[in-house]
Amino acid sequence: MARKIIIDTDPGQDDALAILLALASPELDVLGLTVVAGNVPLALTQKNARKICELAGKPETKVYAGAAQPLMRPLVTAEHVHGRTGLDGPDLPEPQMPLQPQHAVDFIIETLMREEPGSVTLCPIGPLTNIAMALIRAPEIAPRIREIVLMGGAFFEGGNITPTAEFNIYVDPEAAKVVFAAGIPIVVMPLDVTHKALTKAERIDLFRAMCTKPGDACVALLEFFERFDEAKYGSDGGPLHDPNVIAYLLKPDLYSGRTCNVEIETQSELTLGMTVIDWWGVTGRPKNALVMRDVDHDGFFALLAERIGTL
Repeated sequence: MARKIIIDTDPGQDDALAILLALASPELDVLGLTVVAGNVPLALTQKNARKICELAGKPETKVYAGAAQPLMRPLVTAEHVHGRTGLDGPDLPEPQMPLQPQHAVDFIIETLMREEPGSVTLCPIGPLTNIAMALIRAPEIAPRIREIVLMGGAFFEGGNITPTAEFNIYVDPEAAKVVFAAGIPIVVMPLDVTHKALTKAERIDLFRAMCTKPGDACVALLEFFERFDEAKYGSDGGPLHDPNVIAYLLKPDLYSGRTCNVEIETQSELTLGMTVIDWWGVTGRPKNALVMRDVDHDGFFALLAERIGTL
């Protein structure tokens, strides 16, 4: 039976590939996309999510708009990485499919209360505001969640928005704190993993060779997206973050890591939004997350190309 998931997203070019991968994979039953402000404001992320569903040929996918700002802070966005629209690169048409009238947080709560306990996996690939709001409003959903597989945080790699913080966690550290303290099984795809999954030229050529609309769009998305990180890191290609969450659900053996305690810094001026990962087990604090550190990057890109090639 297909694994039921909700993708919580702030599209973003890398979110786009994660969504395409999920919609192209019959092992996954995407119950809905819940959208949050992050890479760009909510008005753009909810539109971008629908553009991607239509690009995948899946306009029946339900898209719900959620939080327009973090729990306690002003919104920080990343147009300097993703461009003015958040999906700069390809010229995707305005979406025709509707936005669902229900708020994303209500959809998350209702779905978890309706579905069999332990049957729904949450896949947050943006700031954790929607997930935290659902847990605050309805704490009874926590034991019903199968697991949360998220892209966020960093330890050995440092940060990408500050020296110590990864963007998704930094945008809403209070939300991340709620999620990591909720006692739910969590799998973390930090920068330590995603910085090993680089969009090298020969990998982008895999999408170019598809000669399909989704393939061509991926080429344009990746070529736009990588230019910022190539300039910043001096790397061949940029890191492809969010699709690692979906790839893990499909092929967990591509990844390796360990179960650790993860705490979120919400007070410090210098390290706000840092994921303090007790990799060496020095604190004695309870382990609350499986933190990945390595990925078979060739296998990851092969899976991505194979699946998106079917759209």
